[in-house]
Amino acid sequence: MYTSGLAINQDVNIHYLDSIQEADQMLTPIIICPGLSETAEQYEDLLTYLLPRRTIALSFRGRGRSDTPRSNYDLADHVSDLSAVIQDSAIDRFHLMGYSRGVSYALGYAQTNENRLISLIVQDYPAEHKQMPVQWAEDYIHNYLMPTGRNKYIRQQAVKGIQRDSTSIQLHAKLTLPVLVIRGLLEGSLVSDEELLQYTHMLKDLTLKEFAHSAHDIRSTEKDALYQTIKDFLNEHETNGSVDLKAD
Repeated sequence: MYTSGLAINQDVNIHYLDSIQEADQMLTPIIICPGLSETAEQYEDLLTYLLPRRTIALSFRGRGRSDTPRSNYDLADHVSDLSAVIQDSAIDRFHLMGYSRGVSYALGYAQTNENRLISLIVQDYPAEHKQMPVQWAEDYIHNYLMPTGRNKYIRQQAVKGIQRDSTSIQLHAKLTLPVLVIRGLLEGSLVSDEELLQYTHMLKDLTLKEFAHSAHDIRSTEKDALYQTIKDFLNEHETNGSVDLKAD
């Protein structure tokens, strides 16, 4: 059902999935930035759910069917992966969504490209790009990726590159476009009350949706409600309307 594309970012091939063949070209597309160890393929159900809207999900460097360079795993490198996919898919204006670490990449793009965005969705991650602590990579690989089988989604070389190259960057530029901020309310959510307050300071047009029965991985606990929230927000802002999403 989905077109499989390869965008060339200098000498790095970035893989993405695109629902263009089934989409209504009159609707504004959305691009999805997956989480740290996620791939485009893990969002196929959301691509289907959002039809007839054209939806693109990419696998960042070192993940899925994208290339795994030896170096260059900082914020700017991931933002350049996103930019390459945008250029390759010939999209002018679009909605943008990020989940977890993918929020950093989406916000990093939005800081200097807000004029190309219709709206932005950030799911359960603060407005910053985090520097990974010493020994994070080994712990992440051996105590999370390998026990859960997620090592098939992201290469160890990429994990080590993220630890080595990542720098701490606050992504607090003022944005005027509509932004949907999504967070879980259970322990394990990655957006604290203080970090939510930071979003309210930097966003002029903020809509908040909180999931009372979820921590960080809302897709595993309240997927139907999450997907409906995303679709409703996109549909409302397709016509420059406003949406009021009450907390559960």
